[in-house]
Amino acid sequence: METEIITETEKTSKNVFANRNFRLVFFGALVSELGSALYSFAVSFYILEVSNNNAFLQGMYLALCGLMLLLFTPVGGVLGDRFNKAGIMFICDYIKGGLILLATVAMTVFAAPSAHIVVLFVVGAVGNAVSGVFSPAAGAIFPHIIDESRLQQANSYFTIKSSLLGIFGVVLAGILYSTVPVILLFLLVGICFVISGVSEMFIRYTEAKREEHLTLKLALSDMAEGVRYVREKKAILVFMLSILFINFFFSPVTANFLPFFIKTDIAGAPSYMFDGFLKPEMWSSVISVIFGISSLVSAAVLSAKEQDEKCGRKVSGLLIIIAVVTVMLLAGYYILVDRGVSLNAFIITFCVGSLFIGYLIPAINIPVGTMFMRVVDRDKLSKVGSITNVLSQGLVPISTALAGVVLQNLGSTALLLGCAVGFTATALFMLFNKDVKTL
Repeated sequence: METEIITETEKTSKNVFANRNFRLVFFGALVSELGSALYSFAVSFYILEVSNNNAFLQGMYLALCGLMLLLFTPVGGVLGDRFNKAGIMFICDYIKGGLILLATVAMTVFAAPSAHIVVLFVVGAVGNAVSGVFSPAAGAIFPHIIDESRLQQANSYFTIKSSLLGIFGVVLAGILYSTVPVILLFLLVGICFVISGVSEMFIRYTEAKREEHLTLKLALSDMAEGVRYVREKKAILVFMLSILFINFFFSPVTANFLPFFIKTDIAGAPSYMFDGFLKPEMWSSVISVIFGISSLVSAAVLSAKEQDEKCGRKVSGLLIIIAVVTVMLLAGYYILVDRGVSLNAFIITFCVGSLFIGYLIPAINIPVGTMFMRVVDRDKLSKVGSITNVLSQGLVPISTALAGVVLQNLGSTALLLGCAVGFTATALFMLFNKDVKTL
């Protein structure tokens, strides 16, 4: 039998921050996500910098990271339903922190750019394997430590936190990347993960005891149970397969196109907007700040709203709006950059598009995340969450790898064209699908 450690004050309080466990999870996530923001920013630009803007190499790095995350997420789902979720979280953060600190030492000893690329690929592979174990436990802990009526509020606050990091964390990353050696930046990232692990060590709740010892046979059985559960829930299966293609077509826009656009079009231009005080890489921070501010507003609005019973139809409509924005970005890049009309006009267009998308993403993710936490059985939440994560992210490694090839050989317009057409087609399918409407 599982016992929730939630005090009477925490149950009656209208604010989820009255919950001690939530505060510990929130602080740990705040610090570790700051580290992730610094690391992701630095790696994206550093690989392009030391490889002479090799988009294919960058795409291979992103694909490797995505593949390792997918391979180990089902493992994390099995462990998350069988062991203490907080214990899994702090152990994983300690491992990631130690890994990045070791990488910092290795990059100091081996100064050659090729050696640095090898180190980054190794850290990307191992670090994302650990993240695959971490994510299902972290994603399933809320229902165990928070009253069900506060789940949307908790998810909203987490989105607000991510939005604030999108504003301040990425600005800090841009400043640090431009002013300090990348090795010192990685050192700070490692420390962030260690601090996060310390916070998560103090999370307390009682996990249901499993009599049988975990074996390979039981692990495979648990994975199969998660697959069966999702397959029996047809609406969830259709929804996640749709999100699979949504992510396939949208991920390259931010992961591949944006850093490539900044390192080639902006950095290669004789002049660009605000070039007197903004280095090219800082435009990534500016766009992230715009995205973060609009996401912050969206999450704040949702934190004060009642939880919706169904969200499928609403989510489909919001995805159609994002599809319209992607088409506008395609047209803007082709006319303004490819045809040489105005680089600055496209920068403004991309910023406006980021403003709209930043507001819409939390309006999609928060209700969907809350819906899953409410409808999935608690004792299956980690394994089912891991399966749905694989279903939603399964093609991202392929899309980022293909995007690198397209960018390297055909250019940005071709990549944006494929992303816009595919995203729009998938969003329309979701809008008219009767199973998605039932969620």
